[in-house]
Amino acid sequence: MRESPRSEHYSYSVYREPETASSFDEKRFGGPIGGLVAATQAHVITSFIGRVQGRRILDVGTGTGRAALLLAGGGGIVTAVDASEEMLDEARARAEARSVAVAFQVGDAHALKFSDRSFDVVVSLRVLMHTPGWKQALGEMCRVADELVIFDYPSRSSFAALQSGVRAATSRLGVRTEAYRVFAGGEIARELAAHGYRIRSMHRLFVLPIALHKAIGSRQFTIWTEHLLDHLGLLRLFGSPVTLVAERCASS
Repeated sequence: MRESPRSEHYSYSVYREPETASSFDEKRFGGPIGGLVAATQAHVITSFIGRVQGRRILDVGTGTGRAALLLAGGGGIVTAVDASEEMLDEARARAEARSVAVAFQVGDAHALKFSDRSFDVVVSLRVLMHTPGWKQALGEMCRVADELVIFDYPSRSSFAALQSGVRAATSRLGVRTEAYRVFAGGEIARELAAHGYRIRSMHRLFVLPIALHKAIGSRQFTIWTEHLLDHLGLLRLFGSPVTLVAERCASS
């Protein structure tokens, strides 16, 4: 079968590499700061969902299955899709090691093979920033969700915008890099509204770049510094990434 041109985008090709799949979690969630990010992410997701037990949950772009395993462990009926078989192999091995039941499937965020409103909750982490057609992907998540859609994105009003610009420039020069996009809150809200959703709550992680916190490598420094910046009102303005939960409007 002939592959779509989209499949050659870095968000597909990079994550098909076995080395990327095997090192994914350690690079993003290893060390004291990675562990803090993972723990915060888990707390935010579960607090946004509320009751997990017995709810039908879809994890889009599951990667190594971190969110899927968390929610299945809490009693959710979880289906998880990813375009990369290599990432899914890692996720399945983790699920087996933890004796957690998750229905892992190959799937594309741009064309989810599920009927309308077939899940109570749809979760998608670190996907919209990379996917080539973010509006199409978000529309698909909204379509298959009956109640809530939870996802994250790097904010345009943050240090992530600078890194994103640098990566885009180097990519145009032919350097292989993950040239992710950043988002303004307004465009996210408008796209959700177009699909009958409204933002219920959001969480901003850090003011300073995660890469800087990892370079320093001190959990205490990160907690103290970010608490101070939050107290000064900077987290609300410049915090990133943003994780939000959107709910389907009663009229839709």
